[in-house]
Amino acid sequence: AAMVKETIRVYARVKPLGRRQQAGIYSIDGDEKSPSSLEFIVPHDLADGFVNNKRESYKFKFQKIFDQEAKQDVVFDSIAKPVAECVLAGYNGTIFAYGQTGSGKTFTITGGAERYSDRGIIPRTLSYIFDQLQKDSSKVYTTHVSYLEIYNECGYDLLNPRHEASRLEDLPKVTIMEDPDQNIHLKNLSLQQATNEEEALNLLFLGDTNRMIAETPMNQASTRSHCIFTIHISSKEPGSATLRCSKLHLVDLAGSERVAKTGAGGHLLTEAKYINLSLHYLEQVIVALAEKNRSHIPYRNSMMTSVLRDSLGGNCMTTMIATLSVDKRNIDESISTCRFAQRVALIKNEAVLNEEIDPRLMIIQLKKEIQELKDELALVTGKQRTSELSQEELIQLDELIATFLEDNDPESTLDVDADMRKIKYCFTQMKQLLNHSKLSDQKLLSQRIPEEKDTNREAAEELKKMKQLLQQRDNEINILVNMLKKEKKKAQDVLFQLNAASAGSTVLEQSPSVNLEESQSSSSCFSLKEAKDFSSSVHRPPFLSRQTEERKMSLGCQEAFEVFKRDHADCITLEDSKELLKQRYAEAKCLGESLNEGRNKIYHLKGELTQRHIQRAALAISRPSEELNTLDPVEEKLRMQIEEEKTRYKTMFSHLKGLKVEIEHLQLLMEKVKMKLQKDFEVWWSEQAINLQQEKPEMVSSPDTATVSPQFLQSSHQLPTNSSSEPTRVSPDEDPAGKTNSVVSSNPTLKARVPPGSSTSIPLTGDSEADADILAFIKAKQNILQKKG
Repeated sequence: AAMVKETIRVYARVKPLGRRQQAGIYSIDGDEKSPSSLEFIVPHDLADGFVNNKRESYKFKFQKIFDQEAKQDVVFDSIAKPVAECVLAGYNGTIFAYGQTGSGKTFTITGGAERYSDRGIIPRTLSYIFDQLQKDSSKVYTTHVSYLEIYNECGYDLLNPRHEASRLEDLPKVTIMEDPDQNIHLKNLSLQQATNEEEALNLLFLGDTNRMIAETPMNQASTRSHCIFTIHISSKEPGSATLRCSKLHLVDLAGSERVAKTGAGGHLLTEAKYINLSLHYLEQVIVALAEKNRSHIPYRNSMMTSVLRDSLGGNCMTTMIATLSVDKRNIDESISTCRFAQRVALIKNEAVLNEEIDPRLMIIQLKKEIQELKDELALVTGKQRTSELSQEELIQLDELIATFLEDNDPESTLDVDADMRKIKYCFTQMKQLLNHSKLSDQKLLSQRIPEEKDTNREAAEELKKMKQLLQQRDNEINILVNMLKKEKKKAQDVLFQLNAASAGSTVLEQSPSVNLEESQSSSSCFSLKEAKDFSSSVHRPPFLSRQTEERKMSLGCQEAFEVFKRDHADCITLEDSKELLKQRYAEAKCLGESLNEGRNKIYHLKGELTQRHIQRAALAISRPSEELNTLDPVEEKLRMQIEEEKTRYKTMFSHLKGLKVEIEHLQLLMEKVKMKLQKDFEVWWSEQAINLQQEKPEMVSSPDTATVSPQFLQSSHQLPTNSSSEPTRVSPDEDPAGKTNSVVSSNPTLKARVPPGSSTSIPLTGDSEADADILAFIKAKQNILQKKG
């Protein structure tokens, strides 16, 4: 198809001045052949009283400039006629007018209403096109017109014959649709056929009466919307399948002036905002098109740029008319209009001849061709072909395939005539059979493999767990043995004191008893029994109850933890807090009971008051003569009592609130101390493990200390506050044998768990000296306990 590349042509037209208007200074030079230039002189205003560095002269180039006295027919011949000729030849065309309100856009595009000679570009183009169509009898032409108005980013169909619209909102709304090839389609925009000039002009007139006109101070009949009048022409030579479709957009844009100048209020301001926004998007598209290496052009930002997509940088011959008002007050706006025009002049369009094959003719041709080929086939095969195989033929083919597959002779063939339909059918059947057998094989395989994999994986995991557990137990035993040696020393001291005590009764009354009490109080500072009471009375704040609470410490760790805790300074803090908390709980309980009593008392008094009311009302009915309006002293007394009770109730309630806050604070403090205690223990435990490794590396099978501490850290983030009556959950890395000893004794001191008649539950090390130590230590402890008892 033929293609025409050219930049958008830009023309300027100067509006004649009104009677009272003062002209700004401007000059036009240029001859018929070369582009003309327009110059504005803006003198510095001395009245401003300060130095003004703005430029004085502005010069712009245009294809041609029409001065104030230019007539409508001259404008049409120069600007619109060349575009109309291209449209008749099958190219798309666009003419749009741009300028501030009142600069003569509508006059140029549509024309004035007074004189016939004032007709604008649209009516003149229509009559020119219909003249040309009548002269050309070599083609068949059809012509349609559409008239779209865009107001506040909504499209309206101005040519809907059912509406003689009183308001714009009554008109059908037009929406934009985009097809996969990025062509724009306008949904709800009617195309009206026009067979001659008269019909076309009537449609234009209908559209113009439907246009919305709003009053602004600048122009009494100012147009506040964009209007696009489109002429669609399709042509075809008789007998040819080629169809030429072209369209000509004639666009009257809204005023380009800035909002402040219109002096508009209320909904006019909204209009001005939208109008300027869509012109701003038009400008963005034009700036983007003028840049050399821009890949994305923002056409979709507004309805107007979407509709004019082809006209700007696309398949279209486009012409712009800049309308200028040279009145002194409007020179600024005119200069900005000229600047816009200079940018538009940089855009290159590629207009293509719009030819397509008429689909109806194409279908007729193809049907004819198919029929001819079918007849030819029937001649060769001697049978008339249908597009589908008959039921009998299908059954016959299935039998052939079955016998072919069952036949073991490598030489056997499947013979189905030279008929593509039968060959295709055989292939699809074979494919189905093959897929079916593949699927069933896969299913069998997939069932077997996972079963084997699972058993192997489970065994490996089990082994790994056992190894870890063994390692952990070893390390715990080693640490415990060290601790027991230290404990043995302590126990000997205590025994020594006890012996001394039994010697002299006076001494017994003094220091040892104190010692005993001290040791008792320190060792019992946080026994499991109390832990049980405590955990049941304290509701943990949610952010502290971590998941690790559920995983109990391994048994070895618990032993060590009890001893560690006994000597820790934080224990005293915990004890104090616990005492205080108990007191506060008791206070709160008493207060709660008093509050309930108070509430009941108030209800009771209210009941009495109501009774009194009823009695008096009954009295009033039975003896209306007596004076009953006087105050009732009983009633007053009841009211006073109720008030007093209420005041007491409020005081107690606020006190209870304060208590609640204090209790919560105490609970938090205790949680914090416990957390700290535990953290310290974790640090100490891992240090012990590392020290042990350095002293006796042969005792720890793995050189990696990580097996000691992380293993512990995982399993013991929380104090063992689970109540002793609960069955212990044995965590995965815990020795199942531990189950027998899992109920923790609630004795205040650390105690090796020795169920009656069973051997000790502390693992023996095999080192006879160490074992002797352990047993001696246990004995010593039991002696102390008995004496205390």
